[in-house]
Amino acid sequence: MSDLRYEAPESVSAAVALLAGAKGTTRVLAGGTDVIVQMETELIEPELIVDIKKIPEVRGISAENGGFRVGAATTGMQICDHKDFAKAWPGVIEGVKLIGSIQVKGRASMGGNLCNASPGADSVPPMFTAGVIARVVGPKGVREVPAEQIPTAPGKTSLAKDEIVTSFFFPARPKRSGDAYQRFTPRTEMDIAVTGVAINLTLDDKGICTAARVAIGAVAPTALLVKEAGAALVGSKVDDAAVEKMVAACRAACKPIDDKRGTKEFRIEVTGVLAKRVAKVALERAQANK
Repeated sequence: MSDLRYEAPESVSAAVALLAGAKGTTRVLAGGTDVIVQMETELIEPELIVDIKKIPEVRGISAENGGFRVGAATTGMQICDHKDFAKAWPGVIEGVKLIGSIQVKGRASMGGNLCNASPGADSVPPMFTAGVIARVVGPKGVREVPAEQIPTAPGKTSLAKDEIVTSFFFPARPKRSGDAYQRFTPRTEMDIAVTGVAINLTLDDKGICTAARVAIGAVAPTALLVKEAGAALVGSKVDDAAVEKMVAACRAACKPIDDKRGTKEFRIEVTGVLAKRVAKVALERAQANK
């Protein structure tokens, strides 16, 4: 670790250039709550750390096209404290609030949570269901990527070595839409999800579901957007029959592991229980959002 090089550029172009010019292992530091721990436990031994928190465009929340542009290094506490964003996306806030303690949320970011690619990252399933588009910048330019296409395996992403996620776009929120996220953990505080479910849905003026996205976390190598589960709700009033179809699709998508925190069978069962609960909350929020 004695050869570790630390850089804190003040522009995206400078950060990309540093990553592109590096020959060894690199890490982008958006908050450090994962990277520093991984270094301390010797899970990783990077030769270059690029701290992006001094780059203005990767921090902050702004209105854009009826939705929100959130910098990838915006801290969890900044997100939770933004009243307009919190009102529009309560399910996303529920995920962000579970990223560790208040102290951790003072550093941690959604960008780091997504790009760390942990299957149990709490802000990731609600990002998937929100239809978030990540802005990715590299030497070849800018590309817009659906958030669900970023994680590819535990600790792995679709990003090239010299690419950085700079921000996320949360689309405009239609009327009669609502989202929610819940997880199960053995303890109530600062634990890792055994399973988690996020749902975002929209109703028409007759209470019929016109759009739905369902995502699950901690029960597969990555968080998953379960398209079949969302499709099961569309065209219904999110009644018991539709919810049961959605639950079956969630359970079918699960590919969990057995470990000391839960068996495969337990995780699959609890995923279905959570899906029912989350659907109820998302529906109530959609009905209230007139």
